[in-house]
Amino acid sequence: MTDLATIEPAIARALAKRGYETLTPVQESMLAPELRDADLLVSAQTGSGKTVAFGISLAPTLIGEGEGLARAEAPLALVIAPTRELALQVERELSWLYEEAGARIATCVGGMNMSTERRTLERGAHIVVGTPGRLRDHIERGSLDLSAMRAVVLDEADEMLDLGFRDDLEFILDAAPDPRRTLMFSATVPSGIANLAKRYQTKAVRVTTAGEQKQHLDIEYRALSVAPNDRENAVINVLRYYDARNAIVFCSTRATVNHLTARFSNRGFSVVALSGELSQTERTHALQALRDGRAKVCVATDVAARGIDLPGLELVIHADLPKNPESLLHRSGRTGRAGRKGVSALIVPYNARRRTERLLSDARIAATWARPPSAAEILVRDDERLMADPAFEAEIAGEETAMVAALIERHGAEKVAAALVRLHRAGRSSPEELIDDGPATAPGGTYPERAPREHQPIKDAVWFSLSLGRKQAAEPRWLLPMLCRAGHITKAEIGSIRIHDVETHVEIAGAAAARFESEIGPTRKIEKNVTVTRLDGVPEAPARAPRPQRDRDFDPAARPERPERPARTGDDERPRQKAKPDYAKKRPFTGGRKRDDRPPRDDAYADRKPSARDDRSGGAGEWPYDDAPPARPAKADFRGEARSDGAPARDKPYAKDKKPFDKDKKPYAKDKKPKRDKPAAGAAAVSDTKPAKPHRKGAKNPLADVTRRVTADGGKGGLKRKPKA
Repeated sequence: MTDLATIEPAIARALAKRGYETLTPVQESMLAPELRDADLLVSAQTGSGKTVAFGISLAPTLIGEGEGLARAEAPLALVIAPTRELALQVERELSWLYEEAGARIATCVGGMNMSTERRTLERGAHIVVGTPGRLRDHIERGSLDLSAMRAVVLDEADEMLDLGFRDDLEFILDAAPDPRRTLMFSATVPSGIANLAKRYQTKAVRVTTAGEQKQHLDIEYRALSVAPNDRENAVINVLRYYDARNAIVFCSTRATVNHLTARFSNRGFSVVALSGELSQTERTHALQALRDGRAKVCVATDVAARGIDLPGLELVIHADLPKNPESLLHRSGRTGRAGRKGVSALIVPYNARRRTERLLSDARIAATWARPPSAAEILVRDDERLMADPAFEAEIAGEETAMVAALIERHGAEKVAAALVRLHRAGRSSPEELIDDGPATAPGGTYPERAPREHQPIKDAVWFSLSLGRKQAAEPRWLLPMLCRAGHITKAEIGSIRIHDVETHVEIAGAAAARFESEIGPTRKIEKNVTVTRLDGVPEAPARAPRPQRDRDFDPAARPERPERPARTGDDERPRQKAKPDYAKKRPFTGGRKRDDRPPRDDAYADRKPSARDDRSGGAGEWPYDDAPPARPAKADFRGEARSDGAPARDKPYAKDKKPFDKDKKPYAKDKKPKRDKPAAGAAAVSDTKPAKPHRKGAKNPLADVTRRVTADGGKGGLKRKPKA
């Protein structure tokens, strides 16, 4: 038993009044003396009592040495939650926890009347609980005064960052006074939370409870493998099998929530919906209906995956698989809270088994794989509940004695028992028949993997051919529900399913074959690309396409022997490849000189002497192979003069006589037109320019010509067009 004497007296009295005898690990950690006035970064598993934990931690900061709280001119503490439901739940928990201290709790959440919240804040509140967006609105409008703030609590901080409230959180924390306590509670501590704590906390103490390392001890995880089109039926059977006091069915979209809510309501379940499209009043009424017992099933999106605490919640069903391990943990964390046991069932289609296994592995969860409960198993479970009903153990009351005797005397014990069984089953929804249903298992609630059903011969069977086979990945586990859905037949009326390469043969009972043909209609299509054809008699398996490789059953002894070639001996033997030349006999590279071992030429050009381009002897026809070649002849300059080495001059095209260059002559020194003196002021302007040509070719109107005019002072007046006469 926890010693409540170490807690603030007002808080201790509230806990004792509530019936608290043992605190959870995270609540126990808040009693450490070194955490009394420190900033905290707490990570604990969902459902561990974090709301009461930070309520205990805030008590010394808010109450101090006194027995209670005086009237507050401005709020002393601020609690920020990610969703409206969680904020309202925190307000309810803090209300009874601080009831003995006389604290007033105010809420500021989206979807509620802002004027009512403003009047509540004006009357005075010690603790304000709200969502980030609405709290920022009140601060900007001046209706929320943070000048007296002593502590700020961020509940489910990681969820607020995931929802995109970082800017709002930073605005609120920047508006709060610096000498304050900042407490962050989060299921996980990612990098975003660590950076936020580093910026807004001072020497924060990291608190990790021992229970964090032992998660899921109170939750039984079951992964139920179903056909893709049997998911809704599997959810109904799971609800019927466990018959929980409260259950939540999680879906991924609002449309799925509306669809399942309508179907469950038609099947007789007392169901409510919870999604983001509902108003705050509708969401509050839905949760209150679950708490009061007026509803047993809640179909919700992930908006209910955080912070929702329903005391009687015993079952969580994932109709749509979670997207990540964190979502799985928070969804499942709605059950198994505060030491109570719970079940978390995942509805896993066949094609999503690998993904589900990775999801469970990442979440470090060991789930039990099984089939959904069958209709027979559910009926057996109903009978077990009836036999174990506590009403049979109660003593017969005095006012009941006469009625019991009258019933037995008039109807007999057997008829009374039969009527009791009928009444017990009448108020319950009938279970669904699943595609993979088999015989009921032994009592005890276990339903392990069942062996495949044995084929039963069908009389007067009709065979049909489907236009898909192994190449289209055809499998009986999805062909069977497709045929039942398209032809409105049951699986008992379907016999053999033979899958070949490009087609599939299906056997259907004679009575159901006519109904099957009428349902598929004249189009003969049950899916977009699947065509049905009726066959006459029992079909034969189509011949396989010839294999491109050699047949495996080929007998090597049947191969004809090849004639043996005579062996080559002596001179008749020829080499299989051309002999390689002997590069060792070649002379080394001589640097471009003519080789002296080349045989003399015996053709018409044998006596030709090499030209100047053929050798380096200057055209003399001699080549000193054993000495260095002679120097090249000297080149003549451009004027034809020989060089100093005595070589003859060579004529070049540009070595002709040229005219001497006269430096004094100016090739562009032409007579320029003398400048004209400007006319005197007042003199008539004289123009020496010729009239311009007409602006277009062949113009006959001389008034249309463009002329250059000179103004009276001698300046140019620009181009102007003469006015027409």
